[in-house]
Amino acid sequence: MSEACGNEPFALQVLGDSMEPEFKDGHIIVIDPEAVVKNGAYVFAVHDKEYIFRQLQIEGENYYLKPLNNKYPTLEISGLDQVQGVIIQGGGVRRRDRKKYE
Repeated sequence: MSEACGNEPFALQVLGDSMEPEFKDGHIIVIDPEAVVKNGAYVFAVHDKEYIFRQLQIEGENYYLKPLNNKYPTLEISGLDQVQGVIIQGGGVRRRDRKKYE
């Protein structure tokens, strides 16, 4: 993972609706830069020099960042070196809305 993110988990706020309905605008996600990256994981990655939050799809030797909202395009990345971390927790302000991922 990138040294820019460090090794400790960190939290970010979801901006926009590209990952709805699972992750709503304003939800907080916790990202672990040291977590195992695997197919289907929700990841924090770099695409065209910008940070992006998507679901990782691995098809053979091809890697894609897929939004959950079909209004947005699936993006191809060159490899797992663009993944900065894996989302390990997310949700809204209410405890019942929080979920763990891994």
